[in-house]
Amino acid sequence: MHDTDPSDLESFATILAGELPGRWTSQYHPDHGGTDYDHLTTAVWDMDQTAHAIASHAVTHCAVLTRTDDNTRLLVIDHLGQAEGFLVAALAPANLPNAAYAGVREPDGLAVPADPFHAAEATTLHLLPRYADALAHARRNAAALDAPLPEQVDLTWAADALTTPVPDSVALARLLTDHGFVHDTRQDLLVLPGDDTALQARYVRAVGALLAELGVGVGMRHPAPPAPATTRPLPARPTTSAARSR
Repeated sequence: MHDTDPSDLESFATILAGELPGRWTSQYHPDHGGTDYDHLTTAVWDMDQTAHAIASHAVTHCAVLTRTDDNTRLLVIDHLGQAEGFLVAALAPANLPNAAYAGVREPDGLAVPADPFHAAEATTLHLLPRYADALAHARRNAAALDAPLPEQVDLTWAADALTTPVPDSVALARLLTDHGFVHDTRQDLLVLPGDDTALQARYVRAVGALLAELGVGVGMRHPAPPAPATTRPLPARPTTSAARSR
């Protein structure tokens, strides 16, 4: 039995921490006379209602839940601008470079009622799986940032367009996409369209110069011609000999 009032943010967060799977701690940050907790709100991994709420209202008190196994952190704040309820959102890990978050879908937070048991269920079913997916994506990006650069980038003509495989290096992929290459997800290729040949040539020159500064060469290839059709040999015609008549 809990003898605390779950409508109070500190009490709500304490109960919520005890209901989530795994081992969690709750740290309450009280109101110190209107001091904003910017160092926490700037780490909120959300582009939805939590981000909107903290952009519209000052966060003067909050609680941080931490899973002791892996340091996953959740921020709990009042449902700002609403009469009741709370917002629960993930905090982005601090040990990844900013570039690792490129292209990662935020694990947007939840608006939950003042019932910590229902809030724990919603957090477990929705927020924590989204956070795990986003974190895995960001970690893959971080690993790719350290991928070695290739000796050469091969550009292949395909009709009027130029194509190249998506490089392992995130920095190299960003360089190409910043210069007109578009990711064709169906073929998993980066494509530089040839609708404007002058612009295409300008992008190729710029990419070549930047790659040269990185010690990476550029190879221009034409697609291999189709193999000539082979003509199947005609079957040998049977030989016939005239029958002798007596």
